[in-house]
Amino acid sequence: MRFLAPFLSVLFITCLVVGEEFTPLFNGKDLSGWDGDPALWKVEDGVIVGICEGPDALEHNTFLIWSEGTVKDFELKATVRVIGDNNSGVQYRSKKLPEKGEWAITGYQCDIHPAIQHTGMTYEEKGRGIFGLNGKNVALDPDGKRWLLSEHEPVKADVSEWTEYTIIARGNHLIHKVNGEVSSELFDYHEEGRALDGLVAIQLHRGNKNRVEVKEIKIKTLDDGEVIPFDESALEGATKVERPGTQNPQGTGPIQPSKGKK
Repeated sequence: MRFLAPFLSVLFITCLVVGEEFTPLFNGKDLSGWDGDPALWKVEDGVIVGICEGPDALEHNTFLIWSEGTVKDFELKATVRVIGDNNSGVQYRSKKLPEKGEWAITGYQCDIHPAIQHTGMTYEEKGRGIFGLNGKNVALDPDGKRWLLSEHEPVKADVSEWTEYTIIARGNHLIHKVNGEVSSELFDYHEEGRALDGLVAIQLHRGNKNRVEVKEIKIKTLDDGEVIPFDESALEGATKVERPGTQNPQGTGPIQPSKGKK
């Protein structure tokens, strides 16, 4: 189901211009300008709410997709909490995967996860997987290999409480922040795999019962950033690393067993 208000598309095209002000993507009242499964998404007390009732409720992860256009270079802030032992995420520069369902998405994600190493990490849903865990700044070379550029203390956050996630995307340089602190950075030199524009969406993760709530989501369009060309000097002092595994694919505890497909 697509939630639209009259002339909203024209309004957002007009508002999303380069400037210093943030434009809200959620009006605080209803799901105008968003597209998602109406059985799973609603607005409750001025908050976007998505609910997965348990292991048999969803066959695949599903998404509430901002339907008013695509984004390229921007700064986005979202205030989110996840209740239940599972995770969510904010998708950006993404595209639809109709073969996986009407509201399936692939693309970059700022992960919102109860396991500290995963929250705020740079990740690609249904694609190249984890780039850099929380506390890791990484680069992908032209062949898609991962290089660790630097490390810092992971940003700690309780994702069951209201937490602000910031995404800054300019050219092929991506920055994620949790409550204003940088959690992970990515320089994506992998032309074959990267995306420079695409959709914004909110994830509802299959599996363990969970509820994702979004109190605010807003965006500021930035001047087009330079796509930084690859140079061997960019990896000077870096360490080649394997793709990190997902230690906690849903939450921090065991995955609840399924009783069979819905």
